Amino acid sequence: MSLSAAEDDSGSEIHTQEDIDWHMLDKSKFFFLGAALFSGVSAALYPIVVLKTRQQVSSTQISCIKMSFSIMRYEGLRGFYRGFGTSLMGTIPARALYMGALEATKSSVGTATVSLGFSDTMATAIASAAAGLSSAMAAQLVWTPIDVVSQRLMVQGCNNSNSSRNVIPNVNSCRYRNGLDAFRKILHADGPKGLYRGFGISILTYAPSNAVWWASYSVAHKLIWGGFGCSMGKKDENGVVGCSGFRPDSKALVAVQGLSAAMASGISALITMPLDTIKTRLQVLDREEKGIRKPLTVLQTVRNLVKQSGLAACYRGLGPRWASMSMSATTMITTYEFLKRLSTKSQEA
Repeated sequence: MSLSAAEDDSGSEIHTQEDIDWHMLDKSKFFFLGAALFSGVSAALYPIVVLKTRQQVSSTQISCIKMSFSIMRYEGLRGFYRGFGTSLMGTIPARALYMGALEATKSSVGTATVSLGFSDTMATAIASAAAGLSSAMAAQLVWTPIDVVSQRLMVQGCNNSNSSRNVIPNVNSCRYRNGLDAFRKILHADGPKGLYRGFGISILTYAPSNAVWWASYSVAHKLIWGGFGCSMGKKDENGVVGCSGFRPDSKALVAVQGLSAAMASGISALITMPLDTIKTRLQVLDREEKGIRKPLTVLQTVRNLVKQSGLAACYRGLGPRWASMSMSATTMITTYEFLKRLSTKSQEA
């Protein structure tokens, strides 16, 4: 019995559109349309990622508004899109790995948990958490090198603006013309391990973050539908409102998906923010030893971070990260569900 079949037999009377499993998708259409749709989402949200990254590597607290004005004044609009080309090129294969691992794991683990006798809600949460974990680990194989290069390009402009000088004193001093030049110089200076700097902490950040997000999303989705369905249900002959027979329209579906995604993003951002700050600083900053710049270790990164502003420094950039995660997740999940329905195989096939 599959997870979607179990949901149909669970007795729920809120009739949403049927879940689409991995075997029901046209894979070529799924990956091609996914690359196009998610590239657009990445372009819209990229400036927030730049703000978050610069806040995380800054040695002092700078507000988003002040930093935004500084970037616009000294670097112009292109300052908000430093490293975007590199990020976009990496997003396509990374997203393909992510979506493939996500759907395949969710389908197989969902079927296994249902057969073991777990309740519908618990089976969905376990399958979603496992899918988030495996998809994040698969995507990081591609995404970590892209992250290292794009983040170096993001903070490169900080040394050009008078307002930001000395705010990031340990930022890598090497100048990069573009993503390809950065890739070449990092590979030449540090070898392949330079491109995978922070890979371990990236797995520790994104794997639990995705597991928490997908588990929180699935539970929030069910809870909201339970309350929303009952509140919108019709009164019976005794005047009691019931959940039976409620069929939400497309606007209600999008609203619930968006709200569930925003709630899941808030939980995930709060739990994993310190790890994300350490990861970003590890990938961007260096230490100086006898006049030679060397990569920081995780322990040195944590020590420097706490020395600067205490534990609060671990949550520097929380606002932009939560906003980025919420908007990204809301557009991602609605786009993702739309993409799955576009990519469903025809009944005849």
